[in-house]
Amino acid sequence: LGANALDAKAVLNIFAAKGRPADNPLIVHVYDRAQLTPLCEVSPLAEKLMDAFWPGPLTLILPRKPAIPDEVAASLPTVAVRMPSHPVAAALLRACKLPIAAPSANRSGKPSPTTAHHVLVDMDGRIPLILDGGPCKYGVESTVLSLVGEPTILRPGAITREMLAAVIGEVRVSESILNPMKAGEVAASPGMKY
Repeated sequence: LGANALDAKAVLNIFAAKGRPADNPLIVHVYDRAQLTPLCEVSPLAEKLMDAFWPGPLTLILPRKPAIPDEVAASLPTVAVRMPSHPVAAALLRACKLPIAAPSANRSGKPSPTTAHHVLVDMDGRIPLILDGGPCKYGVESTVLSLVGEPTILRPGAITREMLAAVIGEVRVSESILNPMKAGEVAASPGMKY
């Protein structure tokens, strides 16, 4: 489910369609690393990870720039960015030439879909169209890794801690993965709070 990541009004439609809480940040998808220049600060460590795992199921949390609306980042000083490897997603991103804010295409709180049929069942009448690119390769969300401070996994996924450590060394795992977030704690990534 996606919208122009630079258009706050378009992004609000994602939250409406999903019934998603506004304090849950979105992931911005790009087809070319050059698209990141106006969106976020890319460190040498981020470049190293992009070389190893992009395109692919790794989302990086990086300091955001003013081009990213508060609605996308849940008013955090960071933004989640990713370059998908699926050929249909890549083709869509290249065709529209925009960064796309895109969570999973399901109602908030429901399991993430792995087929177009799952999306139709859950989102019928809430979205204008579905692109069927076949079933998901991994069936799990992307790994979310924060590079603000120590490299820390905020959401586990297809790229494991061991895979990351082989490229960049020590990688922490957020306590929120094994324990619920504390009352009033702010979610730094999709998949942490809800």
